[in-house]
Amino acid sequence: MTHLLPEYIEAETGTAPQHCVIWLHGLGADGRDFADLPGMLNLPAQMSIRFLFPHAPMRPITLNGGMTMRGWYDVTGLEASRKEDLEGLQASSDLVTALIHQEVARGIPANQILLGGFSQGGALSLYLGLRYPNRLAGIVALSAYLPAASRICVECSEVNQNTRVFMGHGLHDPMVSLQSGDASRKLLEKLGYPITWRTYPMEHSICEPEMRDLAEFFVGCLLGSADPNHS
Repeated sequence: MTHLLPEYIEAETGTAPQHCVIWLHGLGADGRDFADLPGMLNLPAQMSIRFLFPHAPMRPITLNGGMTMRGWYDVTGLEASRKEDLEGLQASSDLVTALIHQEVARGIPANQILLGGFSQGGALSLYLGLRYPNRLAGIVALSAYLPAASRICVECSEVNQNTRVFMGHGLHDPMVSLQSGDASRKLLEKLGYPITWRTYPMEHSICEPEMRDLAEFFVGCLLGSADPNHS
């Protein structure tokens, strides 16, 4: 089945990119929110990477009184027992999957594509990345959690069982609680995934130490030099 591509911003750090990073923004933002990520990471000059920053579809968000904004799926509340928008998650997964397929067609194999994002974008990265049928280079979830956690055991893809996952979280996050992120981390570790877990003294945001840790993770995933258990 053919799926439409989402609109996106593209940036390359060099000619003839050999790697790709697909980065998903948070609720209410758009691809421009992290368009300066390549510069923030300060990656080695020899790494030629194509960064794609797709825009989520416009949709009403229950948590925000039904206001229409960009979101990868609907959010009905902040409590752990909230109903999850599985239909929205799958629809957005299909959009991002189409983007991955495009990059493979452009000459970058799936195992050189890293999928990541912030907040809702990080949650979708976990949802899709752990289910994707071909090996990915890595998965990143900043200030995020694993949606549809109860289904991952039966829906996960064996080929990504050993794919490295980076999870970073603010110790004082009021939007996506540290407890929810940590619970997701513990579940994935229990299932055998190689998780790099880092916490930072911040709220629902990013910080320079996190960017340094993320850059190290990127190099390890794309050039194969980092130990996922390194502290």
